Amino acid sequence: MSQNLHLVVGSGPIGSAVVRQLVDAGKQVRVVTRSGSGLAHDQVERVAADAADASRMASLAQGAAVIYNCVNPDYTRWALDWPPVAASLLAAAESSGAVLSTCSNVYAYGPVSRPMTEDLPLAATGTKGKVRAQMWRDALASHEAGRARVTEARGSDYVGPDAESHLGPRVMPKLMAGKKVAVLGSADKQHTWTYTEDMAATLVAIGSDERAWGRAWHVPSALTCTQREALTRIAELASAPTARVGTVSPVMIRALGLVVPVMRELPEVAYQVEETFVLDSSAAQRELGLRPTDADLVLRAHADYYAVQARAAA
Repeated sequence: MSQNLHLVVGSGPIGSAVVRQLVDAGKQVRVVTRSGSGLAHDQVERVAADAADASRMASLAQGAAVIYNCVNPDYTRWALDWPPVAASLLAAAESSGAVLSTCSNVYAYGPVSRPMTEDLPLAATGTKGKVRAQMWRDALASHEAGRARVTEARGSDYVGPDAESHLGPRVMPKLMAGKKVAVLGSADKQHTWTYTEDMAATLVAIGSDERAWGRAWHVPSALTCTQREALTRIAELASAPTARVGTVSPVMIRALGLVVPVMRELPEVAYQVEETFVLDSSAAQRELGLRPTDADLVLRAHADYYAVQARAAA
């Protein structure tokens, strides 16, 4: 098996960051998307394929050291789209011998009342959390049976260039223009944010570190603050007008859900922004030596991206 070929499935913010980091490390990368998109580079082979096509993925995984599952199905279709994709990539890991390093989140825990650690039970009652929990159970069962080597990185809401999150395109253009922004849930509950580059770095690290296999790991995340604090600091770093932050009422969210499909999905995970939502990533830092990017550097990268967007729009 070549230790230099890495298969990255998905080319969103996380998949793209994984590809860049692997290229910087001198690795050969095969990136798979439906359209064949991805970084144009002489170390990158771009392939158009459906991640749910098990035979195609098995073929593409041959000779790879690691498979990175960075797929990002439509938020409204997780229950339909995730199971066949997850089964396809797990089968590819089993047949090829490549390590499966999966980009995941903390939905599987469900609502919790303390900082989240990896030993929490997968107790989600909502559809999305159950889907993610079953993906990990299936992967772990294969690992424990000796059929595959698997690991998983779990992050909180993303922050960073082009990241889809509560600090993303729904609020940032208004913030940069000096307009009042309305956040979902509470503006003043502590919340952990995961930098997209830190998620990518964790996926790369755990994919190649035997100590990480057979376990899930929380992504080292330096930024824990309220939505109001994050937006206030982003505005400062971008030299934008002082942030004015309000909230979207639950009644408005329900009303929007009648016409905006993604808003209908929010009540299931509303606890994530209505209550304190803190990620404990000390295990990855202590046991694997991983370190998060400084919180202010994360917010500056986020601010700079949207400042460029604002200038382009103007």
